[in-house]
Amino acid sequence: MTKPKITVISLGGTISMVKGTTGVTPGLNADDLIAAAPGIDEIAILTAESRPPVGSSDLSLPEIFSVAQRVVELAASGDADGVVITQGTDTLEETSFLMDLLLDPPIPVVMMGAMRHPLSTSPDGAGNLANAVRLAADPRVGKRFSDLGVMVVMLDQAWAAVDVAKANSHRIDAFTAPETGPVAVFVEDRCRLVSFPDRAWKRAVQRFDFLNQVKVEALTTKPVAIAQMSLGEAGGSLAAMAEDDDMFGYHGMVISALGGGHVPARVVPALVALLARMPVVISGRMGSGYLLQKTYEVPGSEIDLVARGFSYAGRLPPIKARLLLALMLASDIPRAEIETLWLDLN
Repeated sequence: MTKPKITVISLGGTISMVKGTTGVTPGLNADDLIAAAPGIDEIAILTAESRPPVGSSDLSLPEIFSVAQRVVELAASGDADGVVITQGTDTLEETSFLMDLLLDPPIPVVMMGAMRHPLSTSPDGAGNLANAVRLAADPRVGKRFSDLGVMVVMLDQAWAAVDVAKANSHRIDAFTAPETGPVAVFVEDRCRLVSFPDRAWKRAVQRFDFLNQVKVEALTTKPVAIAQMSLGEAGGSLAAMAEDDDMFGYHGMVISALGGGHVPARVVPALVALLARMPVVISGRMGSGYLLQKTYEVPGSEIDLVARGFSYAGRLPPIKARLLLALMLASDIPRAEIETLWLDLN
């Protein structure tokens, strides 16, 4: 049987680290990573593509946009049956969701990284890469990739990009999907699909065709901020932003809200002033669970904020709601349509 063609695109991160002066620094490319995973060439015909290696904290929205464009090129040319993207784990839950927002899956796309660098005891990068290639090369995934979307592989599990979260700063089992669990597990060098994610959110956003509608420069010139709510928050920075002529350079705001979508009552006037000037989306700071819509009616609660015209992000956590709002702003989507989409996600 002919082996599938898988392209490995490396972006840097912990998996790419080499010895530096006082620590480790990005240095390995895609060829190096493939060479460090014995037997990986038995799974698929591999092609390596390398971009300048950086920590994922230095990746940008335009950079990930260009990677998505490359995936489409590889699929259209027939040069790849699947793509594996290696990067750092700091922003992996964000970049994978951004890729899923941009791509109407032409071929399987799997993203992965490592929690232990190659010079550490028992590094995990080679095993994660081998499993990512297995997943991208699996014929069942190829047939049903539109039902799976972009996936993230770490430590013998795979998760849907919309659900995955980095839940620990340093442990090898840092990744999880608290609301849904994995879509696949790896047992004895085999990929076993165990569930399929809810793709209703994807069907809701597909009409915007972000990959063809986004003005790439606007991903930088129309940034979206995140404001964290917490005990005793007074909203001073939000009020200052609303009063600033340039709104500190921001074009949208995501509120990382308390509980089921709540803010302190004292913050509401600043948020109302901000809403008059930019889209403001309420998301949940805990990172899992749907926000409420019609339970609490005290000032700053969901009934109050919905009545005032604020949008709610459904089950999207703040860092993912920010990416969706950024794409809508960069596509010049009218504000009324932006608000309608958020309604569709609840």
